[in-house]
Amino acid sequence: MSHYDYLIVGAGLTGAVFAHEAKKAGKSCLVIDKRDHIAGNVYTRKVNGINVHEYGAHIFHTSDKRIWDYVNQFAEFNNYVNAPVANYHGELYNLPFNMNTFSKMWGVTTPAEARAKIDEQVAAESITDPSNLEEQALSLVGRDIFEKLVKEYTEKQWGRDCKDLPAFIIKRLPVRLVFDNNYFNDRYQGIPIGGYTAMVERMLEGTDVRLGCDYKDLIAAEPDIADRVIYCGPIDEFYDYELGTLEYRSLRFESELLEGEENWQGNAVVNYTSHDEPFTRIIEHKHFEFMKDADGNVLPDTVITREYPADWKPGDEPYYPMNDEKNNALYEQYAQLARKEDRVVFAGRLGAYKYYDMAPCIAAALDLCEAELG
Repeated sequence: MSHYDYLIVGAGLTGAVFAHEAKKAGKSCLVIDKRDHIAGNVYTRKVNGINVHEYGAHIFHTSDKRIWDYVNQFAEFNNYVNAPVANYHGELYNLPFNMNTFSKMWGVTTPAEARAKIDEQVAAESITDPSNLEEQALSLVGRDIFEKLVKEYTEKQWGRDCKDLPAFIIKRLPVRLVFDNNYFNDRYQGIPIGGYTAMVERMLEGTDVRLGCDYKDLIAAEPDIADRVIYCGPIDEFYDYELGTLEYRSLRFESELLEGEENWQGNAVVNYTSHDEPFTRIIEHKHFEFMKDADGNVLPDTVITREYPADWKPGDEPYYPMNDEKNNALYEQYAQLARKEDRVVFAGRLGAYKYYDMAPCIAAALDLCEAELG
């Protein structure tokens, strides 16, 4: 039986970054994952030449040059810009809210007209101290945008009425008084050419990896397999839910290969913002790479994925932490237990019970590397 300096539980971005940096520092690592693939939720699978984002759309974006330079060690990124479209009962609106959105909604043509319309609708609500998400949104963008582009989409996403959701979920809503459909403001943005799985493979080069491997089964069989553990799984699961269960929202994906369909919806991401459709969005994956293969040939088929929010229960895939007052308090109790561990470090989205975009996830992993590896 091999012995390692580090056992890394989870082959997603956090685990891959730590494994790469630990190997550079001369440490031996074993990375395990209970799934049958690496790359966690950024896993991409090739279908008829198309890199399919198996767990939802992932667009890398950051303004931190250190993080951008770091990921470019492992992949060349294309210049994809995220510009989703919202479909409300067949009406199409650009996201985020910008002059194209306001022109379609109200027929306005200048930033001054759009600002006046928003201010008028916000004033009509007379909300000074928002007590829930609905009031928060109305106080930021007014009735029209809330009703068509926020309310029902948010209710589908969280499985609750907007009046029953805390105001802090929507701290702000982006209102851009320019004709710019770029969803992110970050300086750097793109998709790794060849897909995220290939990028993570390069991060894990030279490191032992075991897939379909459960942490507790492994520790039961080989309790002394490593000196230290970087645990990227759910923190409450590690402690057998002894203090209670942390809550998440989950997702369900339905993918469909459309052979002979070159361009099905004309955009990578279309959000469906009314209750008429049970899904929140449809992703057409080939648009992330401009509908072409690595040689520049237009791909003849397409793959679409409908994304359905779902209630979560233990055993389901956890996606979005329910960071309300109750769950945050429970997490802090688990964090107190974690601080007493002398050889286990909790990390990543599930270990920290925190939603991470990819760039902040990598930044947190590098901070962990500095603390652990010096």
